[in-house]
Amino acid sequence: MIPPEPDSTRFAPPEDDGERTMIRAPRSRITVAAPREGWVHYLVYTDESGAVQRHRLRPNEPVRIGRRAPAELVFKDGEVSGLHCELMLRADELLVSDRGSTNGTFVDGKRVYAHEPVPHGGVLQVGKQILKHEFRDEHELAQSQELDRDLARASHYVQSLLPQPLTRGPVQVQWHYQPSARVGGDAFGYHHLDEHHLVLYLADVSGHGVGAAMHGVAVFNALRQQSLVGVDFADPSQVLSKLNDQFPMDSHGGMFFTIWYGVLDLRTLVIDFAAAGQHPAYVSRPGQPALLPLVTRNLVIGAMPGMPFTASRAQLLRGDRLYLFSDGVFEIVTRDGRTWQIDDFLPMMGQPHDPAIHGAATEAEHLYRMVRGLARPGPLDDDFSMVVAQIV
Repeated sequence: MIPPEPDSTRFAPPEDDGERTMIRAPRSRITVAAPREGWVHYLVYTDESGAVQRHRLRPNEPVRIGRRAPAELVFKDGEVSGLHCELMLRADELLVSDRGSTNGTFVDGKRVYAHEPVPHGGVLQVGKQILKHEFRDEHELAQSQELDRDLARASHYVQSLLPQPLTRGPVQVQWHYQPSARVGGDAFGYHHLDEHHLVLYLADVSGHGVGAAMHGVAVFNALRQQSLVGVDFADPSQVLSKLNDQFPMDSHGGMFFTIWYGVLDLRTLVIDFAAAGQHPAYVSRPGQPALLPLVTRNLVIGAMPGMPFTASRAQLLRGDRLYLFSDGVFEIVTRDGRTWQIDDFLPMMGQPHDPAIHGAATEAEHLYRMVRGLARPGPLDDDFSMVVAQIV
């Protein structure tokens, strides 16, 4: 039960218990500077879909945050009270007052009560929601928003190229892709070389933004269209060597990429594979608790022209599941501030998945929801790309 909401002008920290002497200094007079011409205040946060939103703050117009109306900013979060806190912009100072919330209001990690300042760049935490106070020139903001639109267009273009799931045949493939707010350079795909060979690959370009996304698209198209001249695409070492020669860092703005590339013979279930600077792909086998890593030690693509690349081979079995994924899947910061490594994520793979129980259509989507639930609020720091191939 949520307690009655006190008047925000009267709410204050609990009184002292009398065990110590309190000395209260007289409140000093503060001179507030006049607002800067052309500069505006925003609260920046992410909505339920992970999209970045901005709420403009106007002088002397209160903004209430809560779980339901009449709050101006409503968050469907069980840790947010019905009317949680209230913000007021006075000149260029943003003040927040808690409205008797159950779980408290925090500014830069410190619990606050009444008329506490939220500095420029400061972080306001309400339940699980993170809101940043942004104070920016309107012209600069317009340019930033145009860049955001470019990133969104690049993200949509990348997603339009991704392959359809394979739901029939000896190998069934499904995936889940969630771009980060800045959009990375993930690119993955699969296709048949001929009736007996299936290619699967995942590349991850260094950096973020439109340039990284378009570089990833160029790599993706080279593999999808098989446009690398003089290459046997059934030989992973040849493919990586040619990619390394065709995409040198010096000619592509210093960008390099990592990649895992495999070719599965559908008759024998032997897979030839090579990785360049990429963590392993993993195989989950029924009845075996340990995952089988598929990895080779090669440099990243584009770092050094003329480098040889080595490949390896593994025997797969019916019932095996092959996982390809980018480092954005496991490089997260959890809600308690811990930075994950790949070993934190691996136990999640290969576990039984029942859509009726877990509420996700595919295992790849289920893994995303698990990671998203453990990560701190807001978009993930990097693209989430997960491909799961089941041998039936």
